[in-house]
Amino acid sequence: MAEARVEVTAQLMPGQAVPSLDFTPDAAQRSGMPTIRDLVNALRRRDGVDAAIVLGRDGLLIDGETDTALDAEGLAAHVPPMVMAAMELSAAAGRGDFGLMVLEFGAGTAIVTAVSPDALLLVMLRATANLPTLLYDLRRHRAQIAAIV
Repeated sequence: MAEARVEVTAQLMPGQAVPSLDFTPDAAQRSGMPTIRDLVNALRRRDGVDAAIVLGRDGLLIDGETDTALDAEGLAAHVPPMVMAAMELSAAAGRGDFGLMVLEFGAGTAIVTAVSPDALLLVMLRATANLPTLLYDLRRHRAQIAAIV
């Protein structure tokens, strides 16, 4: 059976494609289906990504990988109150369901996005990371990510 390989690219300039999200399962996975671990690994392989964390809407860690200075469980616990505030703002403004938020800090950026009705994704970026390409990939492949989670 051929190994399933799903790779997407983002066009930066005409004729120049750069790998973006590659959900290729590890060789040890016999099913060949991408997993949450593959998603986390694909995000962490990107330049400038310090953390990729999948968490429940209750703030409990589902899976995550961070650099050694960051605590995945601690970061995950801080996300639900921010999402609740965004949902309240959306309700007050009549803007619909929560989708994605970008938080800019002095030393980098945080992205929080809803990946399924029960799960959220937190990505912590250094200031040098390519934020526009990551945002594009997360929006474009929302359905594919939701199928994994």
